[in-house]
Amino acid sequence: MQTRPTLAQFARHLRVNQTDCEHLLWQKIRSRQIANLKFRRQFPCPPYVLDFYCAELKLAIELDGGQHY
Repeated sequence: MQTRPTLAQFARHLRVNQTDCEHLLWQKIRSRQIANLKFRRQFPCPPYVLDFYCAELKLAIELDGGQHY
């Protein structure tokens, strides 16, 4: 019997297997490149995993695509 991965495990899997669009955006917003704001990628926010999240602004960024069911 297979067990279901936790939300944190699923987020880790998504970080390793990011889409081309996610990779491109991450290169532009990582390391405080925009207004010295810190973004996190594939951030668990039950029951979802947000593509990108800035805690300082409480801003979530979701990219649409075929990988979202």
